[in-house]
Amino acid sequence: MLISTSFLSSKNIPKDLTILNETDTDYIHVDVMDGKFVKRKTMPFKEMKNIYRYTSKRLDVHLMVMNPKKYIKEYASLNTEYITFHIETEDVLKNLELIKKYGIKCGLAIKPNTEIKELVPYLPLLDMILVMSVEPGEGEQIFIDETEKKIKELRVLLQEYKSNAMINVDGGINNITKNKCSCADILVSGSYIVLSDNFQDRINDLR
Repeated sequence: MLISTSFLSSKNIPKDLTILNETDTDYIHVDVMDGKFVKRKTMPFKEMKNIYRYTSKRLDVHLMVMNPKKYIKEYASLNTEYITFHIETEDVLKNLELIKKYGIKCGLAIKPNTEIKELVPYLPLLDMILVMSVEPGEGEQIFIDETEKKIKELRVLLQEYKSNAMINVDGGINNITKNKCSCADILVSGSYIVLSDNFQDRINDLR
C-alpha cells in the first residue's frame, strides 16, 4: 500500500514536512481549498510553493476548488506527481487535458454522495481516482463506513473498463479504517500521522 501524508492538521508545517522527508512516505498530500468549494481556505500558492524548502518528496495535490484551471499551472510547476480535482466542478474534460499538457498525472476526486458511474466518461484520461471517505474540507473526521463498498465497486468498474487508474482513499484513515480500504492502492492519512509522536511508526501501521 502506498501512503500519501497530508499536513492539513499539522500544528507546525515546516517542522512536520522536514520530519516527513526522513520517512518513507510515498507522497506529500497537498490540500488546496479556496473557501468556495469547501468552507475552509488554505494558504495561497505564494506560500505553498515554499514546500520545496522542507521536503523533496513528490506531491499529491488535491484541489478542493471551484475553478481548478486557476491552480493547475501553479501546482504543475512544483515537484508534483498527481493533480486531482473534483468531478463536481465544471469543465472536467478540459481540466484533465490541461493537467496532461503539463506532463502531470491527473486524477478525479468524488465526494461521498457522488456515484462512481459518473467517472466512466473520463476513465481513459485518469491516472488516479480519489475516493473521499469524509466530506471534503476538514481534517480529523471519522471514516464513512459505506466507503468500503464504494471502493470495491470502483475496483470492479476499473476492471470492466480496463482502466489502470490508481484508487486513492482520503479521510479518517488510521490503522483500523485501513482494513476497509484493502482494494485501494494509495491511502491519504493526515492527523493519524502528523499528530503522533512517531511519524514513521504510524506510516508503517498503514502499509
